[in-house]
Amino acid sequence: MKRIITLLLVLLFSTPTTTSAQFRQTAILHPIRVVVWDEQQPQQKPAYDNFLGNAIADYLKELNGFKVTSVKMDDKEQGLPDELLNDTDILIWWGHLRHKDVKDELAKKILDRVKSGRLALISLHSAHWSKPFMLAMNERTTQDALSEIIPEKRGELNITYITPKPYTVPKRTDPLTPSSKLNGTNLIITFPACVFPAYRADGKPSHVRTLIPGHVIAHGLPASFDIPQTEMYDEPFHVPTPDTVIFEEKWDSGEHFRSACLWKVGQGLVFYFRPGHETYPIYKQKLPLKILENACTFLRDQLPTGR
Repeated sequence: MKRIITLLLVLLFSTPTTTSAQFRQTAILHPIRVVVWDEQQPQQKPAYDNFLGNAIADYLKELNGFKVTSVKMDDKEQGLPDELLNDTDILIWWGHLRHKDVKDELAKKILDRVKSGRLALISLHSAHWSKPFMLAMNERTTQDALSEIIPEKRGELNITYITPKPYTVPKRTDPLTPSSKLNGTNLIITFPACVFPAYRADGKPSHVRTLIPGHVIAHGLPASFDIPQTEMYDEPFHVPTPDTVIFEEKWDSGEHFRSACLWKVGQGLVFYFRPGHETYPIYKQKLPLKILENACTFLRDQLPTGR
C-alpha cells in the first residue's frame, strides 16, 4: 500500500517527460495488455526455434508492467475470441502467406475496436497486406478524403469506392494510391494498394536513421543503427500519408523506406514497423524489440478509453 501511495504522488507531482519511463509508472498499476498474433509458419524455423511471434512475446513478458499473450492463426477463433480482444490494449500482428485465410469478420472486429479507441494495432513487415491493416488504411483514406469537404456538404455526396486488385505489386509507373477526386457531388475514392513496387529478400543490411529522436517510440534508440540481415522494401509505399514517420531505412544499393509510420484511425492508432522477414532473426535483436516495447507503451497511453 505504501508503494502504491508513493507512486501516485510521483505521478501527480512529477514534471511531464517524453520518455517511456513516465508511461511505465502508469503501467505498474495498469499493465499494458498485449496480444501477439502470428501465422507461425514453418519458414520461420531457421531463424526462430519457437516462432517469431513467441520471440516477441517472450521479450515483452520479461518487462515490468506488461501482460502478454501469444496466439496463432490455427488457434480457436483464429486466436482472437471476443473475450481476448476485449481484454487487449495492443495487438501486434505478423502475417505473410495466409492473409486470405483470415476471416473478414475478425478483421472488421479489430478495425471497429481501433476506430472506437479500444485497441491499437501494430502491423509488422509483410502484415502491410494483412486484412486488419488494409481495412484500417481504407478507413483512414476515407477519413482523409472527407476531411477536405466541409461537413455541411458531406451528406450530399455520392461516394464510389475503387479497390485495387488485392495482393498485386504495382509498377513504378502506376498511379500512387490512395487518391480521391470530387466532381460536383460525386466523390471517387481509390483505396491504397498497401504495397510498394520493389522488394528483395537477399539478407543484405539496412541502415536505419531516427527521424524524431524525442518521440517515445524512439526512446533509447541511437541516431542511426544497422539491421544486419533483412529484406529490402522500396518506396513508394502505397498508403495514406502517415501522421508521423519515426524511422527511415536505406540500403547500399540506393533503396529507401519509411520504416516506422503512425496513423490516427478514428479514435485509435495504427503503427507499422517494416523489419521482420521470417528467415532472418530480427526479433532476436535488441533494437527492433526495443522499438516494439516503446510502441506498446506509447500506443497504450494514447488510448482514449483508458482503464
